[in-house]
Amino acid sequence: MNNQNFTTYLSIRQIKEFYPCLSIGNLANQRCRKEGCRYFKVGGKVLYRQEDLEAWLGSHPVLTRDSLPERG
Repeated sequence: MNNQNFTTYLSIRQIKEFYPCLSIGNLANQRCRKEGCRYFKVGGKVLYRQEDLEAWLGSHPVLTRDSLPERG
């Protein structure tokens, strides 16, 4: 058997379970405006690739004073 890497696609229900910090309504609004994380529609069902969600979340950090390097 081949050792293949499979991509994980998440439904809106799964996103609510695994990423409770994300607002489903906000994701829907972003889809309407063609903004936010990349998604796919298959037969009317909205799916997000888990790696896309992780990358999108990681690209929106809020930098605080404590997270910045100290100046010498």
